[in-house]
Order: sequence, then structure tokens, then C-alpha cells
Amino acid sequence: MTKKERFEKILAYFQEHVPVAETELHYSNPYELLVAVILSAQCTDKRVNMVTPKLFEHFPTAEALAATTSDVVFADIRSISYPNNKAKHLVGMAQMLLKEFGGEVPGEIEELVKLPGVGRKTANVIASVVYNKPTMAVDTHVFRVSARLGLTQNAKTPLQTEQQLIQHIPEKLIPIAHHWLILHGRYTCLARSPKCEECGLREWCKFYKSEKMRKKVRK
Repeated sequence: MTKKERFEKILAYFQEHVPVAETELHYSNPYELLVAVILSAQCTDKRVNMVTPKLFEHFPTAEALAATTSDVVFADIRSISYPNNKAKHLVGMAQMLLKEFGGEVPGEIEELVKLPGVGRKTANVIASVVYNKPTMAVDTHVFRVSARLGLTQNAKTPLQTEQQLIQHIPEKLIPIAHHWLILHGRYTCLARSPKCEECGLREWCKFYKSEKMRKKVRK
């Protein structure tokens, strides 16, 4: 099977079986999504969604967040991973958002990564989810699933994974493909115990075929 055929089969499966795929973070506007994605670094979406209602109640706008201190924000996000750093990032992000971008969340990767707490992955999420741009955010799920399926080869970094994926996924599908891969990694292709027998992608999965061969050799 060629790489092109593998991509086509896997994308067709997702299109048929997961026609709707979107972020599991709760938000109602670009500012809230930006805050939520910054908080989600090395933290589960479930935990972030438990914290953000109170945070957004206290700081409903970038103006409100920019006017407070990191100590005050910390009190609302203490149960999140790395709360000290993230509290500082959030206040700094809001202040720069007002100063440099008039309070509007930018849509360009080059501008987004200037904001405190915003790396390439976060910037790609915002550009994709808010502005529907063909950007591929690579988290641990996307990195793992892409490699196991054989969509990427010898990718050592998230950037290499991103570059290989966008090279072969049709531009119009890149925004939703990001969610397909994340959700597949979150609920089926688990890090330690992948649910291979439940997976509809077994037929095209390099990892599954290699595991099958190992089991045969053991026998």
C-alpha cells in the first residue's frame, strides 16, 4: 500500500464514521478558546472544563484579565497543571492582546506565537478552530496516532509530524483531521493499551499489523 492510498483509506473512514469532530474544550468566543488552550497544555480537557466556568465568570474579557494579577488568576486555576506559569502567561497574553492586537485574537500563526503561553501547537489550534485555516496542531495524541497508523515516518518532533501530515491531507480536511486524530488517540488508540480490536482502522494500521506479526512469532 502506498502512502497516498493509506491516507485516502484512513481519511475516508473518518469522513464516513466521524463526520463531526471538534474540540472538547468549552468556549463561547475566540478569547475563551485561547485561554482554554493555554490551560490545556499538559492537562486534560476535562480538567480545563472544570476550571474555566469560574475563571470566565471572573474574567469574561481580555480587558478584565489584563487588569488583574497572576496571583488572583492562580486562585482560580490552582488545580490545573503548572498553575503559577499559566497564571502569568494568561495575564501577559491578555495585556499583549490589548496592546498589540486591539483585544482581538489574531489569526496568523506568526502573530499568535508572540503571545505569552502560546506555542506553535496552541497557535495552530486557534488558527484552525477559530479561523478554519489548514493548520495541524500536533499534541501527544496526534504524534502517536500518526506514527502508529503509518501516516508519518521517522518523525522525531511535532513539527516534523505536522509537516508530513499537511503534505498528504487535502487542505480542506486539515482542520477536521486534527480533531479526528486527537479523538482517536484519546478514546481508541490509547498510549499504553490501544483498543486495536475495536478499531475500524486496523486494516490500514502499521502498528496493528506489526503487533499481529509479533504475536504469531511468539506462538
